[in-house]
Amino acid sequence: MRRLGRFFLVTLAGIGLFVVLAVGGGIWAYSAMGDKIEPRLPSSMVLSLDLEARFREAPSSDPFAAFSGKRAYVTRQVVAAIDAASADPKVKGLFATVGGGMTLATAQELRDAVSRFKASGKPAVAFAETMGEGGNGTVDYYLSTAFSQIWLQPSGELGLVGFSAETPFVKGALDMLGIRPQMAGRKEYKSAIETFTETAYTAPHRESMEALLESWAGQAVAGIAQGRHMGEDKAKALFGKGPFLAAEALSAGLVDHLGYRDQALQAAGGSGKKGELVDVAAYGAHLPRGEGTKVAVITGSGAIMRGGDDNGFGDDDNFAAAVVAQAFRDAIDDPKVKAILFRVNSPGGSYVASDTIWHEVGRARAAGKKVVVSMAGMAASGGYFVSMGADRVVAQPATITGSIGVFSGKMVLADLWPKLGITWDGAKRGDNADMMSANKAFSPQEWDRLNRQLDAIYADFTTKAAKGRDMAPERLEELAKGRIWTGADAQARGLVDALGGWDVAQAQLRDLLKLAPDAALDLESYPKPLPPWRKLAKMLGGSGGGLTEDEGVRTLLRAAKVMAPLTRQMEAVSPQAGELRLPPGSAP
Repeated sequence: MRRLGRFFLVTLAGIGLFVVLAVGGGIWAYSAMGDKIEPRLPSSMVLSLDLEARFREAPSSDPFAAFSGKRAYVTRQVVAAIDAASADPKVKGLFATVGGGMTLATAQELRDAVSRFKASGKPAVAFAETMGEGGNGTVDYYLSTAFSQIWLQPSGELGLVGFSAETPFVKGALDMLGIRPQMAGRKEYKSAIETFTETAYTAPHRESMEALLESWAGQAVAGIAQGRHMGEDKAKALFGKGPFLAAEALSAGLVDHLGYRDQALQAAGGSGKKGELVDVAAYGAHLPRGEGTKVAVITGSGAIMRGGDDNGFGDDDNFAAAVVAQAFRDAIDDPKVKAILFRVNSPGGSYVASDTIWHEVGRARAAGKKVVVSMAGMAASGGYFVSMGADRVVAQPATITGSIGVFSGKMVLADLWPKLGITWDGAKRGDNADMMSANKAFSPQEWDRLNRQLDAIYADFTTKAAKGRDMAPERLEELAKGRIWTGADAQARGLVDALGGWDVAQAQLRDLLKLAPDAALDLESYPKPLPPWRKLAKMLGGSGGGLTEDEGVRTLLRAAKVMAPLTRQMEAVSPQAGELRLPPGSAP
């Protein structure tokens, strides 16, 4: 029976390898033919924007992303395409399908771009089958109010219900299991650890959450009032009172028309009379590259970690410090690069990795390169650390930032193991060799050592933040303590310089470079994106060249390694006689 199970796993791995190689061949062929099959743009068109898609900060490094079935846009490319379309006589209008669940900050980025397009006098039409359908459609609606017309399907609803935040507290469950968190933070607003150590919000935690929601609500109300040409009092009265039936939304002046997609599309001019419907990404792919001052665009998105991603896969959850640091070094060494636009979207992560990036930002400035940070939905804790040393920092009003603080600790499982019939034994050399072991609590000396580390990190963070923001240490300390701020609140307190998105960040660069407000900028991504076939080769560990027999064998082994997590999972749920296994957990 065991041999049969192993045969099944080997067969499955072989099938997986075949799929990897077959799809890889398709990726290579598609990549090689891409330039040849790309269609020309029509002479008259209406841009189409799918707001139900995922919005990324940089192109995916996953070679299989095109086969995922989920549309994905790069935010800055969409913004650039919409801005270019506003001045393009071939583009007659903009049609957007609303829905999805993006962050409020991303909605603000797109909202500003749509507002600039609408100012050109061209129709901008938003259509939604529904906004929420039993859920929260507040952000979707807020974005829709930038369009000249809002269409809602008669069967849909408008979920203008407001904003809420709920936090799980698992201390009771941990107590029952015999798991004891031993954690410490700097300082009272650094609330990430409280989900393990508390049973409800502490006063500082509640204060920061209430302030966050109040700021977001105020921004949404102001935007709705401005977009719908209604008094702010009326917008405030309607805010949070949803969900509205379609007829109620129309009666309240929240939407312009009830109808279906084909009717809304006709209003945008995309029914064939004015122009063909062209996706905004396809339009953006035809935009000519800028010929102005060269600017390196570096993106750091996801949890900040030491090292780099060397497996060919990548997404918005991986802010690899080694990759980002090397991108800065390449930009510093390129004499043609005059400035760096650093896009940050991160909740934080490793202190050491954050400090590495902070240092490279300083090196770039010392080399005469102007550095502007553009914060996306979140640039908090380590995300703020990597940003604070730039010449200018730009954030959206809804960006979550600040959180100048640090925490650390461990989960102690000593009381859990006896309940499971598990015992541990060990040996060590060095008093603190097992300091971070989950099988014992910190000794008083170890606890003191941990807290001294936290004090040193907090002092380093706040000292560098005060210097970077040209702020008195005492004032910076008032704003630190681990507290989060919205971009709007951070700007009012001097933690960021300006509010806005890519357009504002580029304006800040032009100002620093003493260029005209409309001067062209040649934005180039660092590191330079790899073509899909190179990404696949990197995933398999190859160089992307021809395979010798030995290289082919190595590729088979690498593919087997790719399949290993799946085979481990199958083994875990199919234990052999006499074996007891716990399913493998994910890496932290």
